[in-house]
Amino acid sequence: MLEAEVEDAENLAMAHWPIPVDLFVSKKHPSLPRGLLAFADSSGNILFRLNSPSHHPKKTLRLLDSAGDPLISIYRHHDGSWQGFKGDDGQKDLLFQVQRVSNKFARTELEVFLVAENHQGELTCDFKVKGCHFQRSCTIYKGDSIVAQTSLMHKLRQIYVSRRKFQLTMFPSFVDPALIVAVVVIFLVNGPKKSKILDKLPVSI
Repeated sequence: MLEAEVEDAENLAMAHWPIPVDLFVSKKHPSLPRGLLAFADSSGNILFRLNSPSHHPKKTLRLLDSAGDPLISIYRHHDGSWQGFKGDDGQKDLLFQVQRVSNKFARTELEVFLVAENHQGELTCDFKVKGCHFQRSCTIYKGDSIVAQTSLMHKLRQIYVSRRKFQLTMFPSFVDPALIVAVVVIFLVNGPKKSKILDKLPVSI
């Protein structure tokens, strides 16, 4: 099973998929300790997961692949900005920076700057993230194109929708899926304090 999961993750990372790809996000995956955030495919195979915060210094997160190898180290700064570095080698190989534009209860907006695209002159925003943390809903834009979206998993005739599990849809593009997942992680962690207090409550529809 582990070999199959590794192969799935490698195929996803290398592919420029022609159709939308859905991942299911939860902190209750049966293969992981309770509380660890996992991104799994429709068969339940883990493709990405977040490390336990207790294993690393405060305000530092590690995005891991299915085998537990670090893909991106995510650092949070006091001003509310974030930086993503390749692998687990400390703050050496910078991949991207994220700036918070708005962080209100009903609206969170982030701007993502790729280092590879901004090696000369002033920083230019490569992606924009807009959404509502409480609803677990965000859209990642590249220009006018939608790269990915998250949404709660609504069911027919369901009055209340749990926010403990939601869906990430990545649309056809040449964007590294690990980068998309890292940005979604930052969006989730970056929610306003009021929203975090209400995180355990379901959503009424």
